[in-house]
Order: sequence, then C-alpha cells, then structure tokens
Amino acid sequence: MRAGPSQEDIRRHNLGALLRHVHLGGPISRAELTSKMGLNRSTIMALTSDLTAAGLVREELPRETGRAWPSLVVRPESSRVYVFAFDVGPDRIAAARVGLGGVILDRREAARDRDRFDLDELTGTLAGFARQMRRKTRNDTVCVGAAAAVSGGVRKADGVVSFGPNLQAEEVPFGEELARRLGLGLPVSVGNDANLAALAEHSRGVGVAVRDLIYLHGDVGIGGGIISGGHLIGGHDGYGGEIGHMVVNPGGRACGCGSHGCLEAEVGERTLLESAGRVADGRRGRDAVREVVEAADRGDIVAQEALSRVGDWLGLGVANLVNIFNPELVIFGGILREIYLGSAAQVRSQLALHAMAHQRERVRLRTSALGDSAPLVGAAELAFAHVLSDPLEVLARANG
Repeated sequence: MRAGPSQEDIRRHNLGALLRHVHLGGPISRAELTSKMGLNRSTIMALTSDLTAAGLVREELPRETGRAWPSLVVRPESSRVYVFAFDVGPDRIAAARVGLGGVILDRREAARDRDRFDLDELTGTLAGFARQMRRKTRNDTVCVGAAAAVSGGVRKADGVVSFGPNLQAEEVPFGEELARRLGLGLPVSVGNDANLAALAEHSRGVGVAVRDLIYLHGDVGIGGGIISGGHLIGGHDGYGGEIGHMVVNPGGRACGCGSHGCLEAEVGERTLLESAGRVADGRRGRDAVREVVEAADRGDIVAQEALSRVGDWLGLGVANLVNIFNPELVIFGGILREIYLGSAAQVRSQLALHAMAHQRERVRLRTSALGDSAPLVGAAELAFAHVLSDPLEVLARANG
C-alpha cells in the first residue's frame, strides 16, 4: 500500500501555497488566508510565523481598522528576497532585480545587434548588469533564483536554446554559461520569451484569474504562449506554442523556418515594413512598426493598406487558434500590440468569418497590460517557482 503524504510534506505544501498567495496577490490578512486556504487560524498563524522567521514575509497591523482585535496583514519581504530576471530579444537585452511579490527593484537595458550572436559577449553584459544591481543591495538581501526569457526554442530537458533564427543562435547552452558568468552558485532557468510572457500576463497582467488564454508576441517574428486550464502548454520537449509557424497562407511568403506562408512570414515586422514601403530607409524594430501604425492613423493610404493586409492574416491566425483552443482571452504583445491596435477591424472581421460562432462569441481580444516588460516579468516568475515550491529549503540553501 502506498503511503500518504507525511506531515512534513503537508507543511511544505502549505508554506508554499501561503507564500504564493502573498507573492501573487500582495498584502493579505491572516483572516483572508484562513478563508482562501481552508485552514484553521492556528495553522495559518504557525505558517506565517515560520515564513516570518525565515525572512520571507513580515506581519503588520492593518493601516485602517475599526475592529478591537484586527487580523494581522502578511506582506512579502520584497526588498530582502529577490531574483534576477533576464530578457534576450532580437533588438535588445534587459536585466532586472525583482523582489518577492513581483516588484521590479532595479533594471538595466541595452540595444543588441540582431545580425550576430556572441554568447560570451551577451552573457558577459547580462552578468555585468547583475553585478551592478547587486552592489546596490543591502547586506541582508538574498538572491534565491535567476531565469532568462529568450527569443527562441528552448529544450525543456537542459535549457539549451535549440533554435533562435531571429537571434542567429542554434544549440546554445545559454543558461549554463550565464550561470557560470553570474557566479552566484545558482542555476539559471531558461524559457521561451512568449511562453514566459503568457505566464506573466496570466499571473500579473490582463489575464489574471483567466484559466484559458493565448498570448501572441511579436518582435522580428511571431511567438505565442498558450495557457489551458491555468497551466502553460509546453509540449513534449518544451517547444509548444510556436504559433508563429502555423501556416495561414500555403505557398505564401518564405519563412525563416524553411516553410512558406507561416503567420510569422505574413504578419511579422519585415512584411509590414515592406508592404508599407519602409524597407529602403533601413529602419526596423519596434519604432519602425509604430511609425507605420501612426502613419496609417494620419491617413497614409500605403500604410493603411499594409496594416489591413497584415491584419487579415493575423485575424485568420487568431480564428484558427480560437477554433482549436477555445480561449477566453487572446492577448497581443510586443509589436503585435501596435499592429492589432491599427488593424483591429480586420482581425475581428476574419474572426467573425472563420471562427465557430459558439467559440468566438465569448472570446475577448486585449492588448498586453505589461507591455515590453512581459517576458522579463515572466522570467522572474520562473525564477521564483523554486521558492514557492519549498520556501524554507530554498532560502536555507541561498543563505548557506
């Protein structure tokens, strides 16, 4: 007969669950925790005492109360316990020190040459950012994790960036090398940027409390993250969510993946700029995309036609996703935020034409609440995942 969970297993689970409430929801009273977790008051008091003693949370009297015996409020120790989060995109890299509770305490950013990939230079720059931020911390602070969002396919088994055509990278041990350069004695978890952005919007953005959503991310190419039943769909090897390589126009434009007519090829940055006659001047990136959207808004016919064409393909892709996954919410992030805002009529028209009625009627289309920070916020959540699964053990290891 298989033994049930031990008392220590139950305690570990409850500590993680309570810390997750505080981390994701912010300050919360003991009374609310008792209600949300379905535990008695003495158990909640014991759990919060353990987390307070470990320096993960603190308890305070509420600022306003009319009760004779007010319930103490539990707050995350955001300034003491933190992770490093990194974002590696085609045009820019970013690093942040993120406190427990999701507070961005410090941040660094730099432009990146999209036409070359130098692992040593890239990890050196990111590690330098981390050292700069760490020098500004108090002596009692503790780093409990690190993670990176990367624009490319990341193998689940070992965190290797298997393919990143928009980064000019292939079979790169990115996490391993960044961990070595950081020298913190901590592994660096690595995830696809769109997948992590989906997690970020689900936990802290426009998708909070939504159990089924699709996040579409645009930079040079198109990526996506799918949350189903509250969980990210990662796929067998971790490559799930490559929405940009869904074929919407067989025989269409050549794609970097080797196929033709992929959503990325029909909707991506290059296609929009070419269609709007904006390639000759050499401008590219998010600012160039925004200029096309702004020109269309001012009445530029060429820009309007380019956005309309791209919006039709984007809408067809969204319709396919709605039919397959039946999401409650579709979120547009990265440059797709601007593209969607400039072509919403075309997107909704294609959705009405090609999505099944009972699925399209309740789906909501929204833009990212976290903006360009979504992959970075998602990387921070990935880094905090270990802490939330076993708070005291992780903190003891970090301090030890």
